[in-house]
Amino acid sequence: MTYRKYQDPNRHWRWRLVAANGRIIANSGEGYHNEKDCDSAIQLVKGTYAAPVLKE
Repeated sequence: MTYRKYQDPNRHWRWRLVAANGRIIANSGEGYHNEKDCDSAIQLVKGTYAAPVLKE
């Protein structure tokens, strides 16, 4: 899996988590004005890898 950053038409930074088969399995859900903020969001998501899964 890879994280891919891009700028949307409004020039906001966004990210996608892409599986090995090319399918998008997650996205940022919001745009960031600064690329650094986008990078921080990616790191936050990476840090939740071991988070428990809760059934709602």
